[in-house]
Amino acid sequence: MSKSMRPIMSFFREEEGVTAIEYGLIAALIAVVIVAAVKSVGADVNSAFELVHTKLTGA
Repeated sequence: MSKSMRPIMSFFREEEGVTAIEYGLIAALIAVVIVAAVKSVGADVNSAFELVHTKLTGA
């Protein structure tokens, strides 16, 4: 292998970049799950407040 090819081959063998990408994908997946959960809970809380509001205005 020539001297000019060594840095290129070492770049392709490097695994730190792959690990960083994997962690980024995991973080993105966790963020999507959190957003979905908050959106779902938010809709339930909104319904509860609307019910309380309706009961209070009708009293």
